[in-house]
Amino acid sequence: MDQNYSNSETFVEQVKEYVNTRLAQLKLSFVEKTSKVIAVMIAVALSALVFFLFLVLICFAGAIVIGQWLESFWLGFVIVGGMMLIAGFILWIFKDWLIRKPIMNALIKTMFDKEEDEKD
Repeated sequence: MDQNYSNSETFVEQVKEYVNTRLAQLKLSFVEKTSKVIAVMIAVALSALVFFLFLVLICFAGAIVIGQWLESFWLGFVIVGGMMLIAGFILWIFKDWLIRKPIMNALIKTMFDKEEDEKD
């Protein structure tokens, strides 16, 4: 009887150790995946900022060139502003296809990338 009690006590200790180890592993996995998602989001935000600044400078340059060509700077800025408004409407119409789905797919790929988990 004493042997069975000792075996069950050892078994309970092993189960506790296994559960604690598994919880620690899950926590580490969660932290790793969360950090990957945050890194991807920061990279996308920085890339978007650089692209936005590039677009603003190109728009200014285009407005000045069109304004010189038409001999009216304000008309050049109005034309470029109108083109940006049309581009904005097109982006708004196709926002799910152009923005939301690619971001969701990138986040899902980052969160559930099995190949990278198997390498580690």
